[in-house]
Amino acid sequence: MARKAKKRRYSRSSGSDVESEMRRYKKGTAKSGRGGRGGRVKSRKQAIAIGLSKARKKGKKVPKKASKRKTAKKKTTNKKKTTKKKTTRKKTTRKSSKRKSSKR
Repeated sequence: MARKAKKRRYSRSSGSDVESEMRRYKKGTAKSGRGGRGGRVKSRKQAIAIGLSKARKKGKKVPKKASKRKTAKKKTTNKKKTTKKKTTRKKTTRKSSKRKSSKR
């Protein structure tokens, strides 16, 4: 049986957008945020993400962004639970005799 050819996930023209953004990153002129108001791009991954985002806006073939998955942290059951005894405080009555006498 012949193997099926895999579909291209990204268009060739979207790669050119990423390349141009990488050039800007290497020069140090790439900025993040709308209209270049943001700070300087500090990582290669960030530059690639900006290039892909620009390609999406132009309508080029780029896969959708990966959805964020919430991973539940596993609780360790080996630890013994320590129970603290609640200490009850005695209610103290304030002596306000000085206040009453000064007001009179």
